[in-house]
Amino acid sequence: MADLFNIGLSGLKASQTNLSVTGQNISNINTPGYTRQTALQAARDPSFTGAGYIGNGTNIVDVQRIHNQFLTNQVRTSTSMNAEVNAFQSQIEELNGLLAGSATGINPAMQSYFGALQTAIEDPASLPARQLFLAEAEGLAGKFNTVGERLTVQNEFLGQQMGTVTDQVSRLASNIASYNESIAKAAAQGAQPNDLLDARDEAIRQLSEYVGVTVVPQDDNTVNLFVGTGQPLVVGNNASSLTIEPGRTDPNRVEIHLKSGNSSQNITGLISGGELGGILRYRGELDNALNSVGRLALSMASEFNQQLAQGLDLNGEAGSKLFVDINTTQQMEERSVAIGETESSLSVSIDDTSELSTSDYEVLFTSSTDFTVRRVSDGKIIEPAEGTSPPQYDGFSIGTSAANAEGDRFLVMPTRSGAGAINVQMKSPQELAFAAPVSVQKDLNNRGTGSAELLLATGQTLDADALKGDLPLTLERTETGYTLDGVAATVSDTGEVAVAVGGYSFALKLSGQPAPGDKFEISFNTGTSDNRNALQLSNLQTDAVMGKSEANKKGFSFADGYGTLIQHVGTQTAQARSESEASGAVLKQATNNRDSVSAVNLDEEAANLMKFEQYYNASAQVIQIARSIFDTLISSIR
Repeated sequence: MADLFNIGLSGLKASQTNLSVTGQNISNINTPGYTRQTALQAARDPSFTGAGYIGNGTNIVDVQRIHNQFLTNQVRTSTSMNAEVNAFQSQIEELNGLLAGSATGINPAMQSYFGALQTAIEDPASLPARQLFLAEAEGLAGKFNTVGERLTVQNEFLGQQMGTVTDQVSRLASNIASYNESIAKAAAQGAQPNDLLDARDEAIRQLSEYVGVTVVPQDDNTVNLFVGTGQPLVVGNNASSLTIEPGRTDPNRVEIHLKSGNSSQNITGLISGGELGGILRYRGELDNALNSVGRLALSMASEFNQQLAQGLDLNGEAGSKLFVDINTTQQMEERSVAIGETESSLSVSIDDTSELSTSDYEVLFTSSTDFTVRRVSDGKIIEPAEGTSPPQYDGFSIGTSAANAEGDRFLVMPTRSGAGAINVQMKSPQELAFAAPVSVQKDLNNRGTGSAELLLATGQTLDADALKGDLPLTLERTETGYTLDGVAATVSDTGEVAVAVGGYSFALKLSGQPAPGDKFEISFNTGTSDNRNALQLSNLQTDAVMGKSEANKKGFSFADGYGTLIQHVGTQTAQARSESEASGAVLKQATNNRDSVSAVNLDEEAANLMKFEQYYNASAQVIQIARSIFDTLISSIR
């Protein structure tokens, strides 16, 4: 009877344990990361009798998690990938809306600007038309300022986001280290602490939302976590932390450091995966956008200022600058920052906006006067352009100071602040130099059909007083050729005569059949309805004045430059949307695969409740029968 009683009791205890495990599963159906459990039973060692071996009941030997490590790893990897893509997409969507939006983008402002210029060209003497052009110029500059400010604020916001994310990473790493310690102690007792393992797995999954990690299991049931290319975040029960520090190469943005004890390592360029990886990926796009918009602003300001300087305003004076000079002392100083501790400085002058790139540059002094310039975008050491003084590197030159010393390093950002610095300085519409400085008229007594057209030069500054003092000049057709004020003039194969007078150069384009003795008078222009220099300004809308380099000799226009930026950002946005959809589907599938094995199924648990309840009742009945038999035996011997 004792054997029968013990067998029934063992069944009673086993069914009770199974009911407890089932109840635990049901109560944790909504617990994140919970893995359903099951009780494993084994028969007790049997006892030998004369009739053979008779069993002694059952024992619960373990409570196991229904767990597949491969599926768990898939969920973690998919989570990291999806979080990175989503973080990148949310940021690039905002950038795309800013640059391409009809209300926020620069392209509509440029179209209005050139539209107002075309209106002024049609009636160059009209003050309202000129005032409208000035107003549109201010609107364009304001749009550049707004976009530059929005991008700068977004850059600062990214730093704040990175600080928040690194705090979360450090917190979770500390939690995982604590779980490691608790799991190692519990596992030393000979059984797996299922709930602690679930909690640790969920913490690692949450960590993968913030940063990509590599998980390496250890023999004592702990796990080590590594970020980047193998930098230790958690080793056993010791956790490192992620912090943000001001950038050594760019103080305007932060870097990510891994701190362990008293050591600190910059791992910004090694981070991938998770929200942090997505932010860093987007930050490269933001830098490119800032530099591209800045380059466009610098180019427009420089080209318009240069062209206006070659014309005459309504007062007959040489043209003045429409936009603030791109090489003010403040702007030149803002284009570089020191890397490390140094009291020296650089000033960066923009000399040729057509050759500017969108890259930043690192300058390293090899002596107090000599330095090397490395283009950050491709890592290439660049040499100064031939024949430039001072030496020009991709359209800019570098001014040093007496305090420069060997080992000094600087980050040069030629275009980064261009959008924020552009501004209209011209206040009076009469100052717009729409007229050409010279005019050419054929003599009324000419007998031939010849004509002469003025071709304005570019890239020079007009001295109106000097030019006025040296004019007029007379170009005359002779029997053998042409003379300019009695001096033989050379006519090119294209029918052009080069003229240099008063420090100003231009050309006359000859056509038709002039007769010997025909004359053309070149004089200082006094006409208020002249729009020839304004036409040159209008040509800047389509002329290739940007992006010229060794690889691209032709360059591109303002509209093409901004269009290329919008197209690039739009492509990245569309790709991010596609990647987000794909990574979301992969994560959902990985989660479903894991849940199909490890998640709690209420129907299954309900069936288990009924089964183990019957098991419990049956075991109790065995005990009741053993008791009844025992009572019958006792009664029979009284």
